[in-house]
Amino acid sequence: MNKQRKADLLLVMVTAFWGASYFLTDLCLETMPPLSLNAFRFLVAFAVLGVVYFPKMRHISRKTLLYSLLIGGSLVMVYTCYVYGILRTSISNAGFICALPVIFTPLLELVIFRKKPGRRFAVALLLCTVGLGLMTLGDTFRPAVGDIICMGTAFFYAVDLLLTDRAVRDSQVDPLQLGVCQLGVVGLVMLVLTWLLEQPQLPQDGKTWGAALFLAVFCTGIAFVIQAVQQQYTSASHVGLIFTLEPLFSAIVAYFFAHEVLGLRGYIGAALMMLSLVLMEVDIAAILKKKGMKKP
Repeated sequence: MNKQRKADLLLVMVTAFWGASYFLTDLCLETMPPLSLNAFRFLVAFAVLGVVYFPKMRHISRKTLLYSLLIGGSLVMVYTCYVYGILRTSISNAGFICALPVIFTPLLELVIFRKKPGRRFAVALLLCTVGLGLMTLGDTFRPAVGDIICMGTAFFYAVDLLLTDRAVRDSQVDPLQLGVCQLGVVGLVMLVLTWLLEQPQLPQDGKTWGAALFLAVFCTGIAFVIQAVQQQYTSASHVGLIFTLEPLFSAIVAYFFAHEVLGLRGYIGAALMMLSLVLMEVDIAAILKKKGMKKP
């Protein structure tokens, strides 16, 4: 097996972890307060990565620490919206809506950097909007509160992506140290918020402990390590396409473990949103043109 195929398979596994995380988060929230769950998840992930990469964490530049604070702050908003959104909507809806940074990122680039997106983005945005409406608007044509909160998750994650993109282009920033430190920032901020706004609480039973530890170790810690190491062996287009599978995995897990059924309109909306995500990440016209050129 060549390095690219191995990297792609490992990234598919990471995406499956993230897809399963919606169900696991919903399970933990039955007995744990939202901010306590976030604090537990990120502090455990930070501890695991800190131990594994301790020799590489001894000398951290000021720039790395600065970007860790900025990116960690955006991730605090991401995961605050994430847990409160899951509390107030279905797992399937949360999975698809939280995958929308691929749409929000070009919009933010347009507003902040005046970078105009291509025609593909306009088509993807139209498909995504129609699909989102079919999935989230009920008979009263009002989205659930959780759907709106999950939109915040997608927006702030788009901010995180733009900040991370700028950080890793800085020669004074170590990407691995940045990834580990930002987890620590999120964990500490969530812990402070937990003390201020909630009653801090650890998992109360074996089922919750198992789900919370899987979220921390696999969906956060190990997932970060695999992503950081394996992305260098594959292409950006491959990574983008693989990550669009996250809402599909979340819907599959929700169907088999939470017994969620969307209904015909919901599944049509989900299909349109999946199509829009794939369209954003894959230049279909270029692929068809390339194949046409290869024909004798």
